[in-house]
Amino acid sequence: MKAKMRFSLKAGERIFINGAVLTVSQKVTLSLLNEARFLLESHVLQVADATTPMRQLYFVVQSLLINPQESGKVMGAFRKLHEALVQVAADEAVKETLGKVGDLVAADRTFEALKLIRTLFEPVEARSSAPAEAAVQAA
Repeated sequence: MKAKMRFSLKAGERIFINGAVLTVSQKVTLSLLNEARFLLESHVLQVADATTPMRQLYFVVQSLLINPQESGKVMGAFRKLHEALVQVAADEAVKETLGKVGDLVAADRTFEALKLIRTLFEPVEARSSAPAEAAVQAA
């Protein structure tokens, strides 16, 4: 059987697979041989770091992936936050990307949705902080 996905973990690093949290005691390379929902610890956003609306959306989608047993509750939060972000987005490219995120989540492709949301962290956050930075520089 050919590996579908291979990755290496360092000692003490965690991985979330199908709702289970695994940790390794030494450096290891894992091969997933079938389809599985997983998230590496380095991609996990802590609740304290969900400080912007886009990061909050990431956190909600991440919760769908990490806690599939809670997906009914979390999906409601996703829909509300996603709809609000689409409505307030001024940039058409951001709206288009958010539309794709919604389609991916609806198709249960949460990992790909997370990758797309991460692409919006910098551009959206830079735009939203630019007026504040300009005001500080002008003062």
